[in-house]
Amino acid sequence: MVSQITRGIKISVLTSFEGTYFKNYKIHFAFTYHVTIENQSKDSVQLTTRHWEIYDALNNVEVVDGEGVIGKKPVIKPGESYTYSSGCLLSSPIGAMKGYFNMVNFTSTRSFRVIIPTFKLSAPFAIN
Repeated sequence: MVSQITRGIKISVLTSFEGTYFKNYKIHFAFTYHVTIENQSKDSVQLTTRHWEIYDALNNVEVVDGEGVIGKKPVIKPGESYTYSSGCLLSSPIGAMKGYFNMVNFTSTRSFRVIIPTFKLSAPFAIN
């Protein structure tokens, strides 16, 4: 698990390899990731948008921007956390992801960026 705190918001990520399958005559490697967003600040915040950079070992990069996470824009009160799971497909058995969440502080009404630390995606058979 990797974790990072930005402005009192702790992001923790745990990953797992789900398997391989063929699609369009190519092999794909499926991964899930579980993200926990913990509000260690004194203000309520809301996640508004996300930005992901997904890398594989073949130098492919996919950028994903969107509203909220898994169709939601959670409000997280001080001392509370929000956890969600999602997934991605890679063209290689090893890769990485990183990114950020844009959030709004309800007390100041200001937007701010929370860093999602770089985390590795690796199939167990690809690790020495």
